[in-house]
Amino acid sequence: MKRLAVICARGGSKGIKGKNLRMLAGKPLLAHTIEQAKDSGVFDWVAVSSDSHQILAAGTAAGADFAIERPASLADDTAPKIPAIRHCAAEVERQAGCAIDTICDLDATSPLRNLDDIRGAVKRLEESTAGNLVTGMPARRSPYFNLVEEQPDGHVLLAKIPDTPIARRQDAPRCFDLNASVFVWKRESLFSDNDYVIGDSTILFEMPEERSIDIDSELDFAFVEFMMTRKTQPDE
Repeated sequence: MKRLAVICARGGSKGIKGKNLRMLAGKPLLAHTIEQAKDSGVFDWVAVSSDSHQILAAGTAAGADFAIERPASLADDTAPKIPAIRHCAAEVERQAGCAIDTICDLDATSPLRNLDDIRGAVKRLEESTAGNLVTGMPARRSPYFNLVEEQPDGHVLLAKIPDTPIARRQDAPRCFDLNASVFVWKRESLFSDNDYVIGDSTILFEMPEERSIDIDSELDFAFVEFMMTRKTQPDE
């Protein structure tokens, strides 16, 4: 069983300029995820995929086994992520000279995950018949109860209308917010023609809200910085 962790980090971040190399708790943001992948003990290799030579160099300095240069066609603002992951995995297979059974994408912008999240997600997929796995936290809003969708005429309706009206949110089916933290594929699923994360054989690994922040704004970055500082402070 061969396993690969892929960390995709474009150079052209729009929400926070240069966020993948921005310092967080004494090291570049990218380095936190590389270290988590290595420390988890799950993977045979850790690879960084980027269109930026600076990011690739930083990935190597942080301990990545492979620095895979991403083609420009897979690095613009409109390019989907799965083809970039597929490209990275195929290139690692070529260089390593063997097929990879499990490919895990760890988003560099979700550094609050812990090692058990990574281990648990990989284990759950490998012990299932599913093709891929995503992570998420319990949703703050339910599409069955208090999440609405605007109609063309301006009126709003529940995003998902249940067969029987639901009077309490607790009675609605469990729903999750995807947290962009850990994505895991079996090789056959990743190398299929499907470029969508959610498919007919996707399962979910639940994570708590406090480890589910995906950095997409300055406010997100400040909150993650606060949470990391809080983790390192001794108990009073």
